[in-house]
Amino acid sequence: MLVDARRGLVASGCLLAGAALVTTLVVVPATRPAVQAVDDAVWRWAGDLRNEPATAVAEALSVLGSAYVNWPLRLAALLLIAWRRHWLRLAAFALAVLTSELFIGPVKDAVDRPRPPGALIETTAASFPSGHAIAGTVTAVGLVLVLASPGPSRWRWEVRAAVFGAVMALSRVYLRAHWLSDTVAGALLGAGLALGWPALLMAVRERAQQPPVR
Repeated sequence: MLVDARRGLVASGCLLAGAALVTTLVVVPATRPAVQAVDDAVWRWAGDLRNEPATAVAEALSVLGSAYVNWPLRLAALLLIAWRRHWLRLAAFALAVLTSELFIGPVKDAVDRPRPPGALIETTAASFPSGHAIAGTVTAVGLVLVLASPGPSRWRWEVRAAVFGAVMALSRVYLRAHWLSDTVAGALLGAGLALGWPALLMAVRERAQQPPVR
């Protein structure tokens, strides 16, 4: 899945550390006002940009990032990987999906951040982190990692997946369904998990295949 498992672990660690940092800045009383000031500025800017074509695109992206689209894609990918008998890829993708879903509810409950006012779509639960950003990034990045062969072609698809995750996150801000920091933390967490599990499983396999020291 990865050319270099160690490099993948480092990249995953940086992404997850970024998600933890954003979460800390949102939660800690000393830094929360500064984060909220940035979020408020972006919220006002998104309102100034509002127009019908952009709203239609953002709503379409909201549907693409929903469970109604994500889960069929995930299940189809898991079935295809199982049919090909790529068991390590199957385990990596399944663990990325499982852990990402397990993170969303408890973190939302723990932070309990109110949604931005004036949402253009119906929202449920607390605001932080963005479940759409997490799920969309896990699915996009994870699908490329487990389905595409290593090389320049997969790198191009990874760039497209990262762009999709970023656009998905920004669409949630545009729709006033989330604050900017909600989506940044979600995208970092999703990408970290999608990259971290295959890197970890590959590192474990490589270590197990090393000849014993005599």
